[in-house]
Amino acid sequence: MLDMRRTESAAATRRALLDAGAELLDSGGPGAVTLREVGARAGVTRGAPYRHFANKETLLTAIAAEGWERIGEHMHALATDSRREPAEKLRTALGSLITVSQAQPHLYQLMFTAPAGDPSAVVRAAQRACTEFSIIVSEVVGEQNAERYAAILLTEAHGAAGLAASGLLHTEKWHTTAEELIDGILAIVIPAQADLPRSAR
Repeated sequence: MLDMRRTESAAATRRALLDAGAELLDSGGPGAVTLREVGARAGVTRGAPYRHFANKETLLTAIAAEGWERIGEHMHALATDSRREPAEKLRTALGSLITVSQAQPHLYQLMFTAPAGDPSAVVRAAQRACTEFSIIVSEVVGEQNAERYAAILLTEAHGAAGLAASGLLHTEKWHTTAEELIDGILAIVIPAQADLPRSAR
């Protein structure tokens, strides 16, 4: 019973540290995240963060992995939602990436930055999210072309998010939004697939 309580306490402390780190990241970027400040915000002792994370980079890697895990869970929920049409699922999936890039730009950038330490947790979470996204794509373009189109569409969404973050999309030259770019690429992809014979999908 005592061991169970210690395990639960350790898990609760780790959760509090991750939440505090994510809040600091959102408010000020990676530079605002220090283990001392994270511990203070989480309300734990000064030494507690170091028992869970070797350094700041380890904490940031865990935060990035959790970001991908949430996206993966969202993609899975969309993929298994029988009430939505395939095209709607795909548009919503891509839109969710744009939403994260706009609502949590520091987290989004962190998720697409190679970790300073062991990347395995981030890679696993990102691969799971991409697998769930490919399932959504396969409903539109077929299993044979799903991986290729998934990569193209993710590249388009990431590029649109980057252009929006830079402010270039709001200039006189472009005068558009990331969401409109997503709609534009889907307008090309979805009709093109509708014209293909089933054997080619």
